[in-house]
Amino acid sequence: MQILVTGSSGFIGSALIPFLTSSRHRVKRLVRSPSAGSAGTVRWDPAAGVMDATGLEGIDAVVHLAGESVVGRWTAKKKAHILGSRVKGTRLLCSTLATLTQPPKVIVCASAIGYYGDRGDEILQEESASGSGFLAEVCRQWEAAAQPAVQRGIRVVHLRIGVVLSPTGGALAKMLPPFQLGVGGPMGHGRQFWS
Repeated sequence: MQILVTGSSGFIGSALIPFLTSSRHRVKRLVRSPSAGSAGTVRWDPAAGVMDATGLEGIDAVVHLAGESVVGRWTAKKKAHILGSRVKGTRLLCSTLATLTQPPKVIVCASAIGYYGDRGDEILQEESASGSGFLAEVCRQWEAAAQPAVQRGIRVVHLRIGVVLSPTGGALAKMLPPFQLGVGGPMGHGRQFWS
């Protein structure tokens, strides 16, 4: 298949690309960098609402992982970037895909378990209602931004990702060093929830 990937330089995307190519799929990367235009890349600027739609024709599937990292201090500015990068990028991508002569059959669009909010010990399933709070609101708007693709008849899968663990990055890479130095200890009361 010809697969378009956004967020290809991120933590998940950088692991996904080698997996797809080793499975003999052809991958195009949607990139913001000025070096775009090289083989296998398509240029976009989600903040400016600009995308090279001609580079998207012939795509069979899309994996959309792009968005501002949630790591860091959540100032008002950081929260605006988290929300805006996801909603604007998803809306631009899905609106553009909807205009193609032959749109892809599926788009796997990242979302997060933050959709469900903090619900204590309630067992949550895919069908559970959205929760409250900043992350739940981000996820609701993020998923809704894919509506142009749905209306065009493209199958949209919202991938509600939890905490990603790998010794090479993500949450685990940040937690491992103190333990490897022998200074790790209990993290909280032991009853906190983890997906």
